[in-house]
Amino acid sequence: MNGNPGAAGAGVPGPDRPMRADLALIADMIAPGSRVLDIGCGDGALLDHLVHSKGVDGRGMELSQAGVNACVAHGLSVIQGDADTDLAQYPDRAFDYAVLSHTLQVTRNPRSVVSHLVRIGTHAVVSFTNFGHWRFRLDLMLQGRMPAVSASGDNWYDTANIRLCTIRDFAEMCSELELTVNRAVSLSRSGLTRELNGIGASANLRSEEAIFLLTKR
Repeated sequence: MNGNPGAAGAGVPGPDRPMRADLALIADMIAPGSRVLDIGCGDGALLDHLVHSKGVDGRGMELSQAGVNACVAHGLSVIQGDADTDLAQYPDRAFDYAVLSHTLQVTRNPRSVVSHLVRIGTHAVVSFTNFGHWRFRLDLMLQGRMPAVSASGDNWYDTANIRLCTIRDFAEMCSELELTVNRAVSLSRSGLTRELNGIGASANLRSEEAIFLLTKR
């Protein structure tokens, strides 16, 4: 399941193709030599980096056959699967990290998916677009239209996004699930990052993307 259609076909990063900023931040949260499951891994850019630069034992799950083919072509261990239905098959603590990068918004049951992440992995890393950002609020208020967030500029009726959440929404769900936020980072479209030490109104307004590192209490 790939929640970032704009990245499709981007290919695994190389010397002349830097990794996306959000994926680089996720990679920084993962310890070398750990066991990683990347759910919704797309074309395998993050997984490839983790395997070859951090020596992880990496596995992936991807909904699209094209994404699976791209990963396998680069020698990555990736299977076709759906986060909403197939995570239940994984045993508890099978991995050190379970990663869900820009895929939460295309799942049918985000709460269940996140619950499986912290069950399967000792740590869970989740990244998503923050629909509480001031640009989205302004677009909706002034234009009266849902903002397009994908690189392809999909309209509301043909976008893959079905669950649009804000940082406050996600933080509240984590609290309900009794999860500990070990680290939260915001990312702007210009690539600026900021540690979210408090997840309140200011963070919700100013952060375009968010990345959470979670553990079960």
